[in-house]
Amino acid sequence: MEILRKLWSRWSTRLCLIVIAVYTCAAIYGEVVYRRYRAADRTPPYNEVHEQSRYLPPWFCRGFTRPAPVNGVEQPLYLLGSDNLGRDVAQCLVQGTRIAFHVGVMTSLIAIPLGVLLGCLGGYCGGKVDSVVVWLCATVASMPGLLFILAIAMVVGQGLLGIYLGIGLTTWVSVCRNVRGEVIKHRSRAYVQAAKVLGYSDRRIMFRHILPNVSHIILIAFSIRFPASVSTEVFISFLGIGVQGEPSWGIMINNARLRLWQGIWWEMTFVTLAIFLLVLVFNHLADSLRDMLDPALRD
Repeated sequence: MEILRKLWSRWSTRLCLIVIAVYTCAAIYGEVVYRRYRAADRTPPYNEVHEQSRYLPPWFCRGFTRPAPVNGVEQPLYLLGSDNLGRDVAQCLVQGTRIAFHVGVMTSLIAIPLGVLLGCLGGYCGGKVDSVVVWLCATVASMPGLLFILAIAMVVGQGLLGIYLGIGLTTWVSVCRNVRGEVIKHRSRAYVQAAKVLGYSDRRIMFRHILPNVSHIILIAFSIRFPASVSTEVFISFLGIGVQGEPSWGIMINNARLRLWQGIWWEMTFVTLAIFLLVLVFNHLADSLRDMLDPALRD
């Protein structure tokens, strides 16, 4: 709560938190819509094809008027226009936000605990354990990240599970290295030596004494890993290996790029803005968290 209060006291981070809250609400709404129509085994509205409403410009470009009814059926409002199949770009953006949050959260839940665990073991135990951890970091870091992600995704199969595992298992190295460096600094401090004298186990010292003192790295790592994972998923989906049958931001960009020369600019524009804003606010939030939580930067 203290961290949240400090973040809220700055107007720039307050704006970032508000934008993240809007994205979160959109992702939750998209999840509810997705689950509802999937449970009912019906085609969700964002995947409904309306051939008569193809390439409609955004609402504000149409004089804020609703499309004319077709065969007596009222058409969607199309706030941000429609794509080549007459699908609502705004609804597709919401579903893309849902997928982006799925990827950001799930890959962080894989990469951060793995990096923290290996970093704590290597930094605290030293010796052969540390050598193994350093070797693992060097080995994973030397692999072409994108190719490794694509290989895992192809083995597991197309879909979100392959993306979760691919990104999560290739992005823990930086977290591990940062945690390891901090643990090495803390293991020689007085409170750790006192805990050893009192007979506390190594596991208790690592996870109940040292880990809380390096928790700022975990918060900063999440705020950095989240937008990075989203950007990676967008690129993988752009290549056609990610999620299938759902309007991921990468799929939307891949579909929209072919129609830019025809003057159909709105789909590409709004998807790009959505990605840009999400990455921007998370990067700014990561900088603010680092300034507040990193002991080396405190006054």
